[in-house]
Amino acid sequence: MKKTTSILFAAMMLVTALGTQTIATAKKIPVKAAAAAAKWTSDPAHSSIKFTVPHLMVSEVEGRFKSFEGSMEASAPDFSDAKISYTVDVPSLTTDNDMRDKHLKSDDFFNAEKFPKMTFNGASLKKQKGNNYELTGDLTIRDVTKKVKFAVTYGGTVVDPYGNTKAGFKATAKISRKEYKLLWNTLTEAGGAVVGDEVTIILNLEFAKQK
Repeated sequence: MKKTTSILFAAMMLVTALGTQTIATAKKIPVKAAAAAAKWTSDPAHSSIKFTVPHLMVSEVEGRFKSFEGSMEASAPDFSDAKISYTVDVPSLTTDNDMRDKHLKSDDFFNAEKFPKMTFNGASLKKQKGNNYELTGDLTIRDVTKKVKFAVTYGGTVVDPYGNTKAGFKATAKISRKEYKLLWNTLTEAGGAVVGDEVTIILNLEFAKQK
C-alpha cells in the first residue's frame, strides 16, 4: 500500500512539473504584432484633379481644381489595404474661361457658395492584376453622395533626392453629373445637348509618406 501511494505521488508530481513547463514555454512564444499603418499625405505640387465633359457632342471641355488635400493609410506594402480620402475646394475650379467658371460655380452646377467642399472617402482598394487596382468609395458633390469605382494604376514607390518616400497613382472614373444635381443644359439647333451628362474624372496623385 505504501509503495502504491509513493508511485501515485510521483506521478502527480511529474504531471504538475510538465504542466508548469508547458506554461513557461507558452509564455516565451512571442506574439507577432500587427504592422502599423503608414500615413501618407498628398503632394499638391505633383498631383492634379481634373475632369472632362462632352461639349456640343463633338469635343470635350477640360476643367481642374487647384486646391485640394488628401490622405492615405496603409499597412500592406502593396497598398492593398489602403484607405484614401480627399477633400476638394469647389471654388478653386477653373476651365481657363472666367465666364464659364462663374457659370459652373453657380446653382446651375456646383453651387460653390452653398457647397464649397467636394469629398471622396475610399472604402477599399482591391488589387486586380499587376499594378492595377479598383478603388471604391463614396463621392459627395453638393448634397448628394453616391458610391463610385475608380480604375487605379499604381506607378510605384521611390525615395526622392531629399529623402522623402513617394508613391504615385493614376485613377479614372465616369459619373453622371445629373445624378449629382448638376442639371443645367440646353440644346443646339440640331437638337443635341450643349453639355454632355457623362463626366470623366482623372486623378494623378502623388503621396508623401509621413516620417
